[in-house]
Amino acid sequence: MKLKSLIMTAAALAGMAVGSLAHAADLELLQPGKLMVATEGTYAPFSMRAPDGKLDGLEIRVMTEVAKRLNLEYTPVLIKWDSLLVGLQADQYDVISAAMDITEARQQQVTFSNGWLESGGRIVVANDSAIKSAGDLKGKTVGALVASSWTKIAEEKGATAKGYKAESDAMQDLVNGNVDAVITDAIAAAYAIKSAKMPLTMTDDYVSHVQKGFAFKKGKPHLVEAVNKALADMVADGTYAKLTTDLVGFDPTPKDPIKTIQ
Repeated sequence: MKLKSLIMTAAALAGMAVGSLAHAADLELLQPGKLMVATEGTYAPFSMRAPDGKLDGLEIRVMTEVAKRLNLEYTPVLIKWDSLLVGLQADQYDVISAAMDITEARQQQVTFSNGWLESGGRIVVANDSAIKSAGDLKGKTVGALVASSWTKIAEEKGATAKGYKAESDAMQDLVNGNVDAVITDAIAAAYAIKSAKMPLTMTDDYVSHVQKGFAFKKGKPHLVEAVNKALADMVADGTYAKLTTDLVGFDPTPKDPIKTIQ
């Protein structure tokens, strides 16, 4: 009986090990046990350096918790915005956590997670600017992150778009008077103006309402599904709100998350 019991126990343990390996394989990871995540590290409050030099920010906190819930090691890969999609297609990382808007055009290139954060585009101007709304942008020079949706919006409003590789550079150029306005994410703008005490403000109107999603290379349905479940669980148990509220003053959870996979 003891021998039979030992055999059964060994078989059960082997089954668990095989199941664990199968689960890891199902996640379609580039490196077993690691979730390799692309982030800029320069776009506060989404990704930035804390005073101690460690990565911090909305996307860093949320994705670190996602990795934890999937029993994976969170492994950040720092990369510039304009190289994010190229690196994803080249299998340099598993997912992009950088604050990327879910758009129809981008969904032709990548698979997004469900919307993890809701925000929108706002116009940032100097305190004494004559620009009071999007209707005043025609003929102006507007700074925006290169290869972002903000550049297209600026041009649609009749402005000349000036591209930047970092949002902080665009904001500083605005302070220096080298551009008339900057279009950027409302959350990022509010955080930057407040934390850096910049002599800037935002117009009252939004130029867009968006949800941001984590981007995956097409053909990884199991990984996307696992991340979506982790996100939903975080929201449901209150962890998401705890991780994000102290940075921006409110819970940016989408009230009705975009679901890119039905």
